[in-house]
Amino acid sequence: MDRYYRLTQHPLLTEKGSDDIHQRNAYHFRVPADAGKVEIRQAVQKVFNVRVNSVNTVHVRGKVRRRGYAVGAKPDWKKAIVTLHPEDALDVF
Repeated sequence: MDRYYRLTQHPLLTEKGSDDIHQRNAYHFRVPADAGKVEIRQAVQKVFNVRVNSVNTVHVRGKVRRRGYAVGAKPDWKKAIVTLHPEDALDVF
């Protein structure tokens, strides 16, 4: 159960995410890179007690950053887009 809470710990609030909530009933989460779609589905259903229609995942590449002559990069991360049943909603946002 602890793994389920870690999967749903970081909801993403962006303009595109807010539009998805109102248009498609889809919520965005930042998840660990090793999380699978089935595991994400189970976590959202257990933690929030909702019905999940689909889960889409995206590997987001970290941006390259410079400060003077030093070059670095932000870390890569994974985003999950969870679409809920039309009758369900999350109160997290």
